[in-house]
Amino acid sequence: MAGNPPKRKVSRSNTRSRRAQWKAEAPALVKTVENGKVVYSRPHHAKVVTDSQGTELFLEYKGRKVADV
Repeated sequence: MAGNPPKRKVSRSNTRSRRAQWKAEAPALVKTVENGKVVYSRPHHAKVVTDSQGTELFLEYKGRKVADV
């Protein structure tokens, strides 16, 4: 069984007003300049480092290599 059964019926109005509180938010982005290009990235996330052909090399965070791709 997937949880407890409801104790009482929830009205359509209450259900819809509760669901109306959920909103999509645009992700916070940080603007940086790399090699003369403006790049937007998410803060506190590792960045993918690529070579001149666009091949992904590794993940970098705060200037340090953190993982291979």
